[in-house]
Amino acid sequence: MYYYELALLKSPLNPLTFQSKTKLNIGHLVKIGLRNRKKLDNAVVVKTVEEEPSFKCTDIQEITSFYYDENMIEVSKFISQYYVCSLGEALSVYVPFNNLKEKTYDNENYDCDIELSKEQKDAYDFLQDKKQALLFANTGAGKTEIYIKTIQKHLNTGGQAVLLMPEISLTPQMQKRLEKVFKDSVAIWHSKISKKKKEQILENIHNGKLKLLAGARSALFLPYKNLTCIIVDEEHDDSYKNDSKPRLNAKDLSIYISKKYDLQLILGSATASLGSFAKLPYFRLTKTYFSSNKKYYFDDCDSNLSDKIINKIKAAIDENKQVIIFLPTRANYKYQICTSCGKSVECPYCSVSMSLHKNDRALRCHYCGYAQQIPSSCPSCNNGIIHNLRVGTAQIQEELEEIFPNNVIKRFDRDIVKTDKQLKDILNDFNKDQIDILVGTQMLSKGHDYHNVKLAVVLGIDSVLNMNSYKSREKALSLLIQIAGRSGRKDDGEVIVQTKNQEFFSHYLLNSDYQEFLEGEAHFREELYPPYVKMARVTFAHTNGLRVKDELDRYVSILKQKENIELIGFGQSPIFKLANKYRYEILLRSSNVKALLQALHSVDSTMASIDMDTIF
Repeated sequence: MYYYELALLKSPLNPLTFQSKTKLNIGHLVKIGLRNRKKLDNAVVVKTVEEEPSFKCTDIQEITSFYYDENMIEVSKFISQYYVCSLGEALSVYVPFNNLKEKTYDNENYDCDIELSKEQKDAYDFLQDKKQALLFANTGAGKTEIYIKTIQKHLNTGGQAVLLMPEISLTPQMQKRLEKVFKDSVAIWHSKISKKKKEQILENIHNGKLKLLAGARSALFLPYKNLTCIIVDEEHDDSYKNDSKPRLNAKDLSIYISKKYDLQLILGSATASLGSFAKLPYFRLTKTYFSSNKKYYFDDCDSNLSDKIINKIKAAIDENKQVIIFLPTRANYKYQICTSCGKSVECPYCSVSMSLHKNDRALRCHYCGYAQQIPSSCPSCNNGIIHNLRVGTAQIQEELEEIFPNNVIKRFDRDIVKTDKQLKDILNDFNKDQIDILVGTQMLSKGHDYHNVKLAVVLGIDSVLNMNSYKSREKALSLLIQIAGRSGRKDDGEVIVQTKNQEFFSHYLLNSDYQEFLEGEAHFREELYPPYVKMARVTFAHTNGLRVKDELDRYVSILKQKENIELIGFGQSPIFKLANKYRYEILLRSSNVKALLQALHSVDSTMASIDMDTIF
């Protein structure tokens, strides 16, 4: 009989010991039966137990053809330690190998007709020399061409490559560009593709047909036999951070993997994150692919669509040009406030205001999904009138349709784009000039390259700038530059920004110098905030508010006694109640990573959720 420690996938449990009559390899995926469970659980062999345990062991029920290789297990151990989760939770991010599907394909030779400019060639040479580096390139400077040339080099020498992008950047346009060069050797991977399509892609990875995967963060964890290159586009984007366990950051993990296994890594962005700018060698590429002039206008009017904005939209449409309009909020309105008692209409399960969705005739919570009928009067005082605040994309679309009844106006947000087909249909229609005005949220900023956009209108950017976060200035300016970069890609463009903070935005927009901002921001954050110190958040949640408050108090006193860490804040979470659970949190800071991780691993509570390198 053989004995093994098994990590249960997606389980917070530590590895458990089981027995088998068959000798197994480390990494083998097996199925086991746990007490009181009707179906078998997936588990991974992570350690051989040399001596027979003193306790009675349960048999492994089934041995599958799937396995996790040595690299997957090593990286999962790092994820488990650094992001404070179980090994089973860390391993669950990976898609395993299947030894029944594996084949060997002859290498193809890929040839692209892309001619790099002198500036692009200099950037390309720099990136090949530095191994892990940042491509800090202005919008329209031609990052994609450099990516393709780099990928071509790796595939032609028998390697594999992964190109990570924020999910909504995986456009039909990017897919066509990659398929033109790499043909059937490339596939697109993200959450909106069907289960059947995913199975087909995995089979083609196993049998060696696929050499390049372009995808969202999960594409990093596919079963690569010979991965030699990782490219992270729009590296500044917070969507690389996982908001559920394990709370890893795919961009940061790409840096770790590339250094550990000596892979080439390129991080690319027009608005580089301060973390990447400070930590990696970078090449600054400022010359854009097309020469165009861009004019910026500012509007401090309080109305949703001022006369100035409407006139600019009309002028662009009269020139047969397209318009994009950005808002950070979807639905019709973000908040409903009573004019009598001043209270908002909150979700009964979360301490957040519900958003107004007129078409659904409902108020909806964007956190737990709860929906209710629109009240005729205030639910708190029963006689006040509800006043809508902070306009959303649906409301702007309605107002534009009244002003421009003969034009095609579409919405581009998560309420509208729920499937891969819907995404492709909207972007294809916009690319074919079948949409005059596209109103959307941050999805608009994700690297779309359409040459007929004359005007970009930015609304609500002050709400981003005024967020309670050390990154609020970086997020607001980065988002504004990304949105502005969608206009005037080929011809002259215009950007109109509705803001009360013109002085801050205009300085960096008009001087086109995001690097200057990063250098100033670095000075502001030094010794206080990332990337110069590490920060973590411990959130306690429970349906019993008194119990969770007691748990918070207990760990505040414990963590205060830890050396080399600073407890910088504790109390109610910004969203105090979420999905009927009361939430409290502790924020920790330290320049000593080891001390901070030791403190986080000492938190042993079923109520606790730990977020290392928290983004807030």
